Amino acid sequence: MNLTLTVLEIVAPVFLLAGIGFVWVKMGFEYRIQFVTQMAMTLAVPCLIFVSLMNTKIDPAALTALSLASVVAYAAVSVAAVALVFVLGLNRRTFTAPLIFGNTGNLGLPLALFAFGETGLSYAVVVFAIMAIWSFTFGIWLVAGAGSFGKVLREPLVGATLLGALFLWQGWQTPVFLTNTLTLVGQMAIPLMLITLGVAVARLSPAGMGQAIVLSLVKLVLCAGIAWIAGRWFGLDKTAFGVLVLQVATPVAVTSYLLAEKYGADSQAVAGLVVASTLMSIGALPLLLALLL
Repeated sequence: MNLTLTVLEIVAPVFLLAGIGFVWVKMGFEYRIQFVTQMAMTLAVPCLIFVSLMNTKIDPAALTALSLASVVAYAAVSVAAVALVFVLGLNRRTFTAPLIFGNTGNLGLPLALFAFGETGLSYAVVVFAIMAIWSFTFGIWLVAGAGSFGKVLREPLVGATLLGALFLWQGWQTPVFLTNTLTLVGQMAIPLMLITLGVAVARLSPAGMGQAIVLSLVKLVLCAGIAWIAGRWFGLDKTAFGVLVLQVATPVAVTSYLLAEKYGADSQAVAGLVVASTLMSIGALPLLLALLL
């Protein structure tokens, strides 16, 4: 009973905030998703990442182990997704990226914070940054046929991660007034991302839900299983292990739909994956958390 209550206390704020965004749109209110997303990804999330890393008390060796485990996990998931798409005869440009990349930002970061505290958030931003770099290079190549390594280097969240890692390594701190300012800006990130997730799901027009449900289930099992093996292989502590499995197992990201729309893949099929996997996560993530806590 106590475990069930704990899990509900963790996941309830996540889905309630997403629900606010969903209801907001369904009631006909305006929500400029492009503006909010841009503000979150270029300002709020980088501040959150930088302050989290700068203030973390985690052993740098533990962060290194998590980084290596994350790289291995995403590499293995990528290989498995490519093989699955080939075996099932699915369209590579449409289905491969959504099967690899999860919603580590909108869902992963707040879940890690609520489940494992500030230490969990510090771990989660590392996994998130590694996923983002892989998404902006290999992910774009899958959908559009061209990578964008230069774009990766210009992404504020990548710069914030590198700068935060440097401050962590050197033991530096920004002046108190600047730290307080960055902290306040960073605190916008999680509510904005969750509400935006709800808005995005409300605006999607999913198609082929039968196939989407099956593929979403396969993605969940595949990603959680691979992350579980990678975490054990690298001997991660309980918190780092839980964060890795949780992040890699998150449902299909809304950005996969946006990339499909931008580069001419089957965006409606991807929308179906986003909706199916997100709805599935309402039941799946609490069960996963119960195993990890």
